[in-house]
Amino acid sequence: MTGIKTYFIKNIVIAIAVAMFFSCNNSLQKVQKIGISENEPIGVEYNSNLKYTDSGKLKANLVSAKLFDYSNRDFPFHEFTDGATLYVYDDENRKSTIVADYAYVYTDTDLIDMRSNVVITTHDNQVLKTDQLYYDQGKDWLYTNKPVSFKTEQDLINGNGFDSNSKFTNAEVLEVTGIITLEED
Repeated sequence: MTGIKTYFIKNIVIAIAVAMFFSCNNSLQKVQKIGISENEPIGVEYNSNLKYTDSGKLKANLVSAKLFDYSNRDFPFHEFTDGATLYVYDDENRKSTIVADYAYVYTDTDLIDMRSNVVITTHDNQVLKTDQLYYDQGKDWLYTNKPVSFKTEQDLINGNGFDSNSKFTNAEVLEVTGIITLEED
């Protein structure tokens, strides 16, 4: 009887140990998240200056007064609530400036989402205004499906979308709703 009792106790101890082993496999991740709500940023940075390079060459520079870091999410991102200025550089190092009231940078996709009162001023003084604009860093491409107003040297073009490389050599207003030719004084 004592052998059966010892055998039974050993089996219970082994079962408990195995249960404890398998229940602890995500404990490190859980400990790291203690005190951090998934709806809260894991950090706040003031006066941020993010630089994006390709082959050692500066391609874009995002400057903002406040950055919220949500890299603790399944789809990590950074949020800029106090305005953002994005400088985009072409191969000749000419700078175009994009200003917005609000912005997101999605870490996994290298997509910058500029929102609210977005104004682009190109290196040759063309001006585009819209409510939302995306900059795909990987493709070096700017686009939106929102209404736009694009002022070139000769025309003011209104439409429902915009598509261009960062050099603005093939800028295109989509679904044009009106073109106004400007006269010089």
